[in-house]
Amino acid sequence: MPYRSQLARARRWVIKIGSALLTNDGRGLDLEAIAGWVDQMAALQAGGRELILVSSGAVAEGMTRLGMAQRPKALHELQAVAAVGQMGLVQAYESRFQQHGLHTAQVLLTHDDLVDRQRYLNARSTLRTLLRAGVVPVVNENDTVATEEIRFGDNDTLAALVTNLVEAEVLVILTDQAGLYERDPRIDPEAALVQEAEAGDPMLERYAGGSGALGRGGMATKVRAAALAARSGASTLILSGRVPDVLHRILAGESVGTLLHPARERLAARKRWLAGQLQVNGRLWLDAGAVQVLTRAGSSLLPVGVTAVEGDFGRGELVSCLAPDGREVARGLVNYGAEESRRIIGHPSGEIEGLLGYVDDPELIHRDNLVLV
Repeated sequence: MPYRSQLARARRWVIKIGSALLTNDGRGLDLEAIAGWVDQMAALQAGGRELILVSSGAVAEGMTRLGMAQRPKALHELQAVAAVGQMGLVQAYESRFQQHGLHTAQVLLTHDDLVDRQRYLNARSTLRTLLRAGVVPVVNENDTVATEEIRFGDNDTLAALVTNLVEAEVLVILTDQAGLYERDPRIDPEAALVQEAEAGDPMLERYAGGSGALGRGGMATKVRAAALAARSGASTLILSGRVPDVLHRILAGESVGTLLHPARERLAARKRWLAGQLQVNGRLWLDAGAVQVLTRAGSSLLPVGVTAVEGDFGRGELVSCLAPDGREVARGLVNYGAEESRRIIGHPSGEIEGLLGYVDDPELIHRDNLVLV
């Protein structure tokens, strides 16, 4: 398979390991398994590759250290448990990587870090500097300070955003499943494994199931993460971390797990940043003509093609663009606030000054600040 053979030539990898694997299904950190993955990652790095590790497990490890049988529901309890667990997680990685003469660096991120353009660029510069120094960044969501409004929601999404951030060529998601199946193999043992597909294929969403007890992510988040990673041209592998020498098998081009490869050209860096924004401040409903112009011609969004405005947003904030049937077709940074937008929608750009008494831009969203989804 040509896509699998290309993986061996990839220079920059993001590897995400889930909670169920790291904690041996909730029984504390599986240090033996961690040692095995680190040994394989060290071999990859010795072969000239750059690695970023996105690791779950802080909350699960904290639960084990504190003797908790069930995941807390209160946000402040989750934050405290994550703070305890993060210590064990970092110690486990640092001690094993040092046996290979490698240093690690802890990088904790919140969604706000990647929403703000300046902080986004700062995070990218830091990660790239660490990679040039031969350090393995260990990235996790900053559960200790994250709130419901700013949390990524799962480390699969975080891994995809980091993939975009550093322009990695491969995202490897190690999980407790062999890959993505066409049906739930726990219910239907005859279900077929999806060996290869295009990231973003709507059929994949139907195949995906719910989340596990320890982590926030399930197969659905992995499928969506692959579509997000594909925006920077990265391929995503979803496979079992319990397969012996799993990373070496990827290098050998073996047909393990599910490979989801990009179906479209990679986006420019600014548009990848826009595509990675998880929260919108409002919605613009478009007519059929505007949808066609955006999706086929790559044009700017003009007020005349908008039929309704939802939300309370300011100039420069992120809004979602919806087709008449409710499908989200694009996102972008709007040139006018919500009240001004309501006054000019449905009108040609030449009438903006007469309606508002001024004109900042002829477009509601310029094409440079708009990305299709």
